[in-house]
Amino acid sequence: MSSVLITGASQGIGRAIALELANRGHRVIATARRPETLADLPVDERLRLDVTDQDSVDEAMAAAGEVDVLVSNAGATLRAPLESVPLAEVERIYQLNTIGALRVAQGVLPAMRERGSGRLVFVSSIQGRLVLPVIGAYGASKWALEAIAETLAIETRPFGVKVSIVQPGAVATNGAGQTGTFFTDDDPYAPLYRQLGALRGEVVTPEEVAAVVADTIEQPEPPLRVPAGAPAERALRARKEAPEDQPFMPVDIDW
Repeated sequence: MSSVLITGASQGIGRAIALELANRGHRVIATARRPETLADLPVDERLRLDVTDQDSVDEAMAAAGEVDVLVSNAGATLRAPLESVPLAEVERIYQLNTIGALRVAQGVLPAMRERGSGRLVFVSSIQGRLVLPVIGAYGASKWALEAIAETLAIETRPFGVKVSIVQPGAVATNGAGQTGTFFTDDDPYAPLYRQLGALRGEVVTPEEVAAVVADTIEQPEPPLRVPAGAPAERALRARKEAPEDQPFMPVDIDW
């Protein structure tokens, strides 16, 4: 069984991944900014790790021991039209979703490269391949994450490191309730925001995403991109089949 380090394991998808992998017999190193939130997880190690803090990442890498697989899951989202989204919030999302993911990958890669084996699994989103209105900043961070992951797949292949990107659609977590939302009382983009539930499409459970992540880890030759669930497969297929000369939306919107 593999030794797997998971970022953002305190709730939602990350917690479900930790439970799924522990149930399958893997050595699980669960990490979170507040390690006390991991106390009830039946895992081998619980470590503090803030992906936006280099010292925190360095300390976690030293404490984790050998890591066969990194599951890069820590992330956040926000709701705002791009015309008025606070740029400080965009920077925060990039620091967490994109640069943070690269920071942790840099932490595990030297040892993987030296021993000639390892796995990097990035939890992205269908919004790493398509866009949804009023979630554009989040989508942009995931597009950038996928560029990083695909580049790493090319760069690290000669050293035996395999890279996969797991792409869920809407997931039934409490993340939406914790999302920063930035709209004025008379916001002209409010009609889009009111349709967001329909735009996000059918919801899957964190456990369904966790099973896809675990199956990907256990495949001898995993694919680069792995849609997580039938709704994600349908949305990504539609995006691939759509013409490239105009913006793509998975469903029609009503202005």
